[in-house]
Amino acid sequence: MYSDQINIIEAAWENRELLKKGETQQVIRDIIELLDKGTLRVAEPVEDGWQVNQWVKKAVLMYFPIQKMEVIEAKPFEFHDKIALKTGYDKLEVRVVPHAIARYGSYLAPGVIMMPSYVNIGAYVDSGTMVDTWATVGSCAQIGKHVHLSGGVGIGGVLEPVQAAPVIIEDNCFIGSRCIIVEGAHIEKEAVLGANVVITNSTKVIDVSGNEPKEYRGFIPARSVVIPGSVPKKFPAGEYGTPCALIIGKRKESTDKKTSLNNALREYDVAF
Repeated sequence: MYSDQINIIEAAWENRELLKKGETQQVIRDIIELLDKGTLRVAEPVEDGWQVNQWVKKAVLMYFPIQKMEVIEAKPFEFHDKIALKTGYDKLEVRVVPHAIARYGSYLAPGVIMMPSYVNIGAYVDSGTMVDTWATVGSCAQIGKHVHLSGGVGIGGVLEPVQAAPVIIEDNCFIGSRCIIVEGAHIEKEAVLGANVVITNSTKVIDVSGNEPKEYRGFIPARSVVIPGSVPKKFPAGEYGTPCALIIGKRKESTDKKTSLNNALREYDVAF
């Protein structure tokens, strides 16, 4: 479907002189427009998981050098940047509370609510999701339907290295206050993360809900209830606790999705 565009992007990636050509620049701008409308995604769900479209990330990276710095006014505020701000929220059916900002090239589906927060280029935020106060959605991050990103949540962006996967948070997840999710971490559907959980590509995620611990890295299975924890590690100066995440149980099937996010944490006496 996009074979011609892919060929042009890959050629320009290998030879940056091609960025001077009008045809190349137009293809890059067309791709950013498709990202902005949600027609094209940096990563998308497929039958056996998720597919990352590396060529789209390359287009985003090459969008920066072909753009010129300009003054952007949102009176009384003024910005100086290469990428425009997203506009037309009323037509998009997106609620945007001052001082929320989304950059052009990010997608916000109908029903998204942005409290004072930030969504970067290449990100995809699906319908019914709440991006709460001072939460940030980094470049190319993929956020599912009816997700709640609580206050101060940091969803990491990824453009380079190109082969790196973006952060993926699937439908109906609850991400508690001040959680940090970066380095291509993958949170499966309906997971609940308590306050201050940090998930990186190397974070130990330990399921302690059974008789024996089960360990993951940079991945939270569906419906997991997760809290911050620590594991002992020896250093030359002695033994100290290093951060990890603990899966302490699962959300109950019988609990309604609209109420289970907070209730799932209350059931395990976890802060959110």
